[in-house]
Amino acid sequence: MAATGLISATAVPAWAQVVDPLASPDEPQEQPAQVGADQGTAAPDTPDLVVTGTMLRGIAPVGTDVISVSSEDITASGASNSNDLLAEIPQITNQFNTTPTAGADLANPINAPVLRNLGTSGGNTTLVLLNGHRIVGAGVIQTVPDPSAIPPGVVERVEVVPDGSSSIYGSDAIGGVINFITRRSFNGLQVNGKVGFGDHYTEADGNVTAGKDWGSGSIYASYAYAWHDNILNRDRDYISQDLTSRGGSDFRGTSCAPGTISANGTTYALPGLVPGTANYCDNAATANSTAADADLYPREVRHAVFVGMHQDLSSALEFNLDTFYQHRKTTTLSSALRGSAVTITDANPYFQSIAGETSQTVSFSYAPVFGPNYAGHTTVSSWGVTPSLTYDLGAWEVKLQGNYGQSDTTIRLPTLNAAAQQAALAGTTLDTALNPYDLSQTNPAVLAGIRDYENYSHADQDMGELSLVADGTLLQLPGGRARLAVGGSLHFDNSYAASFFRPISSDFNGQQLHSSRKIQSTFAELFVPVFGPDNATGGFQRLDLTASVRYDHYSDFGGTTNPKFGFTYEPLRGLSLRGTWGTSFQAPSLADTTGAVDTRAILFFGGISPIRAPGSPMSDLFRQTLVIAGGNPNLKPQKAETYSLGADLKPDFLPGFSASVTYYNVHFTDAISIAPFFSPALYTTDAYSSFYTINPTLAQARALLGRYRPDGYSSVDSLYENGASPYVIIDARRNNFGTVNTDGLDFFVSYNRRTSFGSVNTSVGGNYILNRDTAAFPGAPFSNDLNNTRRFTATGSLGASVGHINGRVRVSYSGGYPLVNVADQKRIDSFTTTDLFFSYDLRGGGIGEDLSFTLNVDNVFDTNPPFYNQSGGYGNGSTLGRVVSFG
Repeated sequence: MAATGLISATAVPAWAQVVDPLASPDEPQEQPAQVGADQGTAAPDTPDLVVTGTMLRGIAPVGTDVISVSSEDITASGASNSNDLLAEIPQITNQFNTTPTAGADLANPINAPVLRNLGTSGGNTTLVLLNGHRIVGAGVIQTVPDPSAIPPGVVERVEVVPDGSSSIYGSDAIGGVINFITRRSFNGLQVNGKVGFGDHYTEADGNVTAGKDWGSGSIYASYAYAWHDNILNRDRDYISQDLTSRGGSDFRGTSCAPGTISANGTTYALPGLVPGTANYCDNAATANSTAADADLYPREVRHAVFVGMHQDLSSALEFNLDTFYQHRKTTTLSSALRGSAVTITDANPYFQSIAGETSQTVSFSYAPVFGPNYAGHTTVSSWGVTPSLTYDLGAWEVKLQGNYGQSDTTIRLPTLNAAAQQAALAGTTLDTALNPYDLSQTNPAVLAGIRDYENYSHADQDMGELSLVADGTLLQLPGGRARLAVGGSLHFDNSYAASFFRPISSDFNGQQLHSSRKIQSTFAELFVPVFGPDNATGGFQRLDLTASVRYDHYSDFGGTTNPKFGFTYEPLRGLSLRGTWGTSFQAPSLADTTGAVDTRAILFFGGISPIRAPGSPMSDLFRQTLVIAGGNPNLKPQKAETYSLGADLKPDFLPGFSASVTYYNVHFTDAISIAPFFSPALYTTDAYSSFYTINPTLAQARALLGRYRPDGYSSVDSLYENGASPYVIIDARRNNFGTVNTDGLDFFVSYNRRTSFGSVNTSVGGNYILNRDTAAFPGAPFSNDLNNTRRFTATGSLGASVGHINGRVRVSYSGGYPLVNVADQKRIDSFTTTDLFFSYDLRGGGIGEDLSFTLNVDNVFDTNPPFYNQSGGYGNGSTLGRVVSFG
């Protein structure tokens, strides 16, 4: 496809109404706008057009703006996967102006997009759809769809509704909806390929699509392959643990090679053992993700297939099918395994007393024997099939749709066998003991036993849905046709998850959980055109009203009803005012409730207790902190009340110009979070008093920890050996805690003009947060979260088409913001990146007829993210550096 009409992926407001497919041929119709070239939602080519945010065919969602990304935008972005594409939309707060990264860990194998910064510790507040239907979730403690499963080459457009939409779609649409809409048909063969290069970085991707259209039907298949190399943190000069040269803090740890001994109330750096010294390195236990030999961007290989078809079975009956399959493998390098503050006594033959002491605490790195890093592997595969039958009754249409999908996620993360390490430190012979001062002297069989351990996690998820929807004309009004959609659905989710801390290739010390739920739903949507082309009058060119409601009954937590109302008012042609009000919810995922295999008891802070209650003696620092982490079967749904007001301008006297602004307000309650075990506020806030036990007795510890998988110690009783005991046990499972009140503005301005030499276009759009106040728990005072949070994100572009050449420059901006509770830093700076795109359309004969060459330069000026005095040293965005790709 030739890359023409390049417009940035910014907010494109949905105008009041597009072509009514039920209108008679001679009935006056408003001209639809074109996606990617002007305002409005997609112009319907067929009556069954997929429109996001409504169940009514051919009707744009009333009162709501729609962010639209066209196929031309996708080409210009150079994105090799859909997550990279979403990173260009300012309202997707967790991905904008970043490089979305999925890693080899339980929490982040899927990089889920988040609208309105409403991400929480459980579930997902943004719903991802494919052609208007759900996609199977993936992950081990996630149940969210993987957007990278959808090959960009089959995407006709992406529509984002940044507004609560549970009245249409049910759960997960608190922040809004992201809908990937694929092309309906394809005739011919299309091949795309691209290679890219950066500093210590290479990437390549390709896409082949072939199809046949025979008039009454069509079928096409698309295969996409993408690969990229990894980038180590040491390959980017802005990443560091020691920030003192930049006026910051030193976040390095002492688990180094050589290590550091703590004894006699002081520290001794190996090998010199000078009192008061320590060896520091960036292999800190709390900062592994930004250690020098860990990955900034992991290696990844991805395969994806999409097949779409449709067939007219008769003049009134049509069959449609889309199906996809994807397989992704991510390899993530983490920094060297380490021994953090382990204890060695004089019973160990390698023990070296410094001043007559009989025991020491040693911190060291296994890098000399195991290497500077180790590889974790995440494999995610998923597939789905969605058949549908649509029957045209004239004024009404009935659609029966099935939807089924499965996913498989496997995570293998090497780690240390803590029990074997503890036994080796307590070894009494040279054959059985560990030498933490010089690992090379340790018996290789002992080291092999310590190394033979992994965190193996696996999950299978499947979902199925059967829905029946009827929509059509309810009655003819002076302003147009009143429309009604009604329907219902049956849905199920199943999850099997397992997580083992075990010697490699054996089942040990883990749990397996099966969980499921069933959902029954009914829904309706009404559209009423009060004023329209037939009865327009002074001050009332158009007035559309809409109301929708949905009832969902969950087998595990009951029922919920969510309504939504909207209006679009056009006082004069080219100016429209709009608004919405509604409620939304997010049901706790199975991976957060009955299927939460990450629920366990773990040692935190390397076996010490740096966060203690006021008045705690200093000696408590060297006692253990135990944390019960993971899911919670008692979670309730997260809820939200949202409303918005907006205006759109598209004057007739200035063709090609459009502008919009939207004010939104979200009241988000029962947000899933965890007790702040890392903060002294845990001990000073009454609402958290039931979430910790200081100085627990053995009986209390058995009661609190006995039913949870132990992680990092051999048994509960072992915590009380030799007169020891933990300082505190904290319940940090996911709970319904918080409230978020936030409001802000979305804005968009664009101008597209044809010229004697081709065309020019420019646009700017973004999001500005006016207020964001949070309360940690019901009844708590609200705090201003605009500190430590960026409030302004924007993107702008300038493009032109001259003959065979198309070009665009795109600027992405993340505003700076004030910081509180960050040492030696009061503000983090803004972050601006600039990307270039050029294409040359050969437009020759034969094979060159539809041949294009493309050049993308991402981050042209190789701009680094701003300095942030936290582990790693950067914040407010991320980047791979300058990457040049040819396609």
